[in-house]
Amino acid sequence: MIIIRCEDYDEMSCTAAEYYVELLQKKPNSVLGLATGSTPLGLYEKLVEAYEDGVIDFSQARSFNLDEYYPIEKNHPQSYHSYMYENFLGKVNFQESQIPNGEAADPENECIEFDKAINLAGGIDLLLLGIGTNGHIGFNEPSISYTLATHLTELAESTIEANSRFFADGELQPRAALTMGFGNIFASKSILMLISGASKRPIVQRLLDDKIHTDVPASLLSLHPDFTIIIDREALGD
Repeated sequence: MIIIRCEDYDEMSCTAAEYYVELLQKKPNSVLGLATGSTPLGLYEKLVEAYEDGVIDFSQARSFNLDEYYPIEKNHPQSYHSYMYENFLGKVNFQESQIPNGEAADPENECIEFDKAINLAGGIDLLLLGIGTNGHIGFNEPSISYTLATHLTELAESTIEANSRFFADGELQPRAALTMGFGNIFASKSILMLISGASKRPIVQRLLDDKIHTDVPASLLSLHPDFTIIIDREALGD
């Protein structure tokens, strides 16, 4: 595990962008695993700028998103499909981008086909992750056991509460999601985790204490051979 400490959010985003620039210049047909949430927004802005400046090109690259609410319409403003196209995918030129379908009539088959597509693409070269305040990655919530393949999962109450601010009062908020499992995550050649903000300090302390906590899913990533954390001073608390 490599830990890169940054002074602030902007430096964290710039540092992360450098990973993508280097990878795409070296391997233009890279397969990228992408994440949502507030943390990667700065990274996506930097990558769009690099694309517009001609520094990088996504025309041979493919992307697979980590997760999606279920059920949710693609055009719902809080769907991860909407998030990705508004903030990143709609501004660059990926050859192909896939996001789990929150409208799928058969979510189990959707997960199977999603995993097949990843395998046909040759697997994920670089997977982007954040971390939830309870230690979840994707929507793999704290548990006594973890699913390997992409799957439909119920969300923890803490996750629902944390995400409720994005939904209007009285709006039906999804209580489940389609998410890559630990098999997908560990099969990725490289993993990059971005952590920012004081709200993440408590979980960061557990993540970086040189232990594996079964109730902190992200701590299992210390077993991955190519796992890098880019973290800002606020999240570290020093």
